[in-house]
Amino acid sequence: MDITGKNLHLFEKALNFTKVGLVITDPAQADNPIIFVNDGFVNMTGYSREEIVGHNCRFLQGVDTNIESVQKVREAIKNEMSITIQLYNYKKDGTGFWNELSIDPMWLEEEQKLYFVGVQKDVTIEKEQSRLLDNTLKEMELVSTPIVPITNNASILPIIGDFNDNRYEIMFNKVSSYLETAEEDYLIVDLSGLHEVDTYIASKFLKLQQLVSLMGKELVVAGMRPDLAVKTTSIQGSFTNLSTFHNVKQLLNIYKESKKSFAVLMDLQSFFITNVYFCFYYLC
Repeated sequence: MDITGKNLHLFEKALNFTKVGLVITDPAQADNPIIFVNDGFVNMTGYSREEIVGHNCRFLQGVDTNIESVQKVREAIKNEMSITIQLYNYKKDGTGFWNELSIDPMWLEEEQKLYFVGVQKDVTIEKEQSRLLDNTLKEMELVSTPIVPITNNASILPIIGDFNDNRYEIMFNKVSSYLETAEEDYLIVDLSGLHEVDTYIASKFLKLQQLVSLMGKELVVAGMRPDLAVKTTSIQGSFTNLSTFHNVKQLLNIYKESKKSFAVLMDLQSFFITNVYFCFYYLC
């Protein structure tokens, strides 16, 4: 359709009405300058039309603009290809912002000429929200695998909620790192808060037992429910030589009566049950 007269005015008004930035560049001219810019781009960047038209978009780049991302844009333009990428750009006042840039080649048949159309959207808020969410998830994952020293010879790791591969990797790496410098001889793993147990999960704890054993420590399991006990019997190399207890209270009572190195732990029985478990089950 031929956009002339009233239709052209409506078209230009629509382009300026949108909040996203829009530019058109002419690669036939030196340095591929901007030949059209809408109000959205002006408002987004703080530059006037006079400061924009006739210049390459690189004036938005700054210290923290990723060079590799800029190179990808250059390659796309060179090869006359479309690209969508996020760049860290700068407004006229120096404020940084995340710019989601989409560039598409536009061939005008009547002119037999190529142009590039660039659509730019400020996604700074979305990026910040994503960053905060990632940090929160990482913090939650770390909190979900706390190793709590309760004496100079024993620590406890409560497993609460659901268990998946990602959580296992975090737990495995954390235990490995912790035991490298830990002086404790015993690591108590409490499974009473685990929501669901299957053979796959049981096999993961077998690998954890092997890790603890290789590092010269002893793994003690509390909260060994009947369903977990049944599933472990079907696993090759099962939990042989593994001390298991129905719950932490039973473990504490048994070791209190014995004269093994866990004796000191009994002095903290009241503190552990009333404080640590209150935190894990009600605050975390």
